Amino acid sequence: MAKQELIVGGGCFWCTEAVFETLKGVSDVESGYANGQTLNPTYRDICTGETGHAEVIKITYDDSIITSDTLLDIFFVVHNPTTLNQQGADRGTQYRSTILYEDEATKEAAEVALEAAQKDYADPIVTTIEPLDIFYTAEAYHQDYYRQNATQGYCMAVIPPKLAKLKAKFGKEMA
Repeated sequence: MAKQELIVGGGCFWCTEAVFETLKGVSDVESGYANGQTLNPTYRDICTGETGHAEVIKITYDDSIITSDTLLDIFFVVHNPTTLNQQGADRGTQYRSTILYEDEATKEAAEVALEAAQKDYADPIVTTIEPLDIFYTAEAYHQDYYRQNATQGYCMAVIPPKLAKLKAKFGKEMA
């Protein structure tokens, strides 16, 4: 197994985590906060929109089973990368669409994926591609949130449509 990591933010991390956890070759998805000014932020801190952090997920995957290119293609399908600092009713800089990189290869893959995804959207993609400064793991109750809270109202309303998009376009990638 050739373990790799990819960190992306596409709105609420409960939603993106739920999508990427269903994929073959993904061994872990960890919700967290990235690239802000506050040290060791809490969810309460992040929700103010004043810390500069983004809600993100760290995807650990086996690149012999699923590639970063496929993960990035999925990322651009399962959220709306054309809305600045917003996904649905979730608004604020913490919900920005972002791809964080630690090396040039990831940066280049992100740029290629963004350019390819643009053909699927009438509006310009506003996803940022930025170097990872720091990643903080979110509180334990945010991890595997959908698996533990599938009947919670927000989860029932927001996550199934994302999973349906995933299945329609990338069903063969699902476990």
